[in-house]
Amino acid sequence: MKNPKVDFFFLKESPWQKSYQALRAIAVGSGLTEELKWGKPCYTLQGKNVFLIHGFKAYCALLFHKGALLKDAKNILIQQTENVQAGRQLRFTSVSEVFSQEDLIKAYIHEAIQIEKEGKEVTLKKTSEFEVPEELEQKFQEDPSFKKAFFDLTPGRQRGYLLYFGDAKQSKTRTARIEKFTPHIFNGKGHQER
Repeated sequence: MKNPKVDFFFLKESPWQKSYQALRAIAVGSGLTEELKWGKPCYTLQGKNVFLIHGFKAYCALLFHKGALLKDAKNILIQQTENVQAGRQLRFTSVSEVFSQEDLIKAYIHEAIQIEKEGKEVTLKKTSEFEVPEELEQKFQEDPSFKKAFFDLTPGRQRGYLLYFGDAKQSKTRTARIEKFTPHIFNGKGHQER
């Protein structure tokens, strides 16, 4: 059933507007609840996220929250970045592509619903398994109180910093990021929290 709170997403000007509307027709036919999350239409089963519709410059997509568990027999699901552990995208570049793959889309949605009904969970990499940048190790050695503050953060915040610091190509950028966010770490905040 269509949720009026989500209508704006499908009515706003976008190169993907027709594709979004075609995807919505398929999504609401799945029996899932249509909600607005992160400013996007999200389809849920008993409050659990199954998939959402979103778009980028070159494509629009269904993002399956537990896509890593889908069989993906057609090998068409895409891991957005190497750091995304659970989610997988089914991408489209035209409304005709959505229409031509409608049966396939429905099959993937059905499988995602079954995964949620069965309560399956993606086994996520532990924080201790993420690479610690050399510059962060150095900061830990230089300042034990910083190390304690870092490891007092929630695992999610720690992962966020490890990915953000480690994503920088140059050592000086990694060092600058660590210095910039040192006060946040001492305040128990994640790198996207202000």
